[in-house]
Amino acid sequence: MHVKRKPGFFFLWLCSTLLLAISLQVPAAHADDIEVRDVHLESSEEGYRLSAAYTLDLNRGLEDALNRGIPLYFTTEVEITRPRWYWFDAKEIVRSQTIRISYNVLTRQYYAAVTGRIHQSFSSLDDALSMIRRPNRWVVADRNILKPGETYEIGVRMQLDVAQLPKPFQVHAMNSNDWRLSSDWQRFSFTAD
Repeated sequence: MHVKRKPGFFFLWLCSTLLLAISLQVPAAHADDIEVRDVHLESSEEGYRLSAAYTLDLNRGLEDALNRGIPLYFTTEVEITRPRWYWFDAKEIVRSQTIRISYNVLTRQYYAAVTGRIHQSFSSLDDALSMIRRPNRWVVADRNILKPGETYEIGVRMQLDVAQLPKPFQVHAMNSNDWRLSSDWQRFSFTAD
């Protein structure tokens, strides 16, 4: 049996296919709602510590999710590379640190935890976010890894880590601009002492 189509069907099909193809090629909007500022390395007895401050505000969607019991994970990534004139730059160190923010509905307390180290409770969201905005200095390189007198390029960035969310929210986060919080890479030079 052969189905007869109306003459305008092919035109409508072609237009809808083109619109779908165009919409898939338009890059998703990227929310640059985290800003890295006041970033530098400090020398200490344990090694080189990262000191940084971030500007960060949660949008309404993230704040609602947090207040409904969904934890948010903010990951800071650090790359230390040594420039080479004869080949690609040597990536000496890649480190990351994740801070988890959560809310307990029963106690009405916010919790902030640095993976494996610090766990604190706060009475307000703004106080809990202060741990992300101004995290403790953490060792990103041992003293013996960076050679004294060598100049290194340091890259720092922070982002909302959607890969650590529960699986149903990961799918939602991939399709929603509310869940795309990230900073650009902040780069600076550092000479080891």
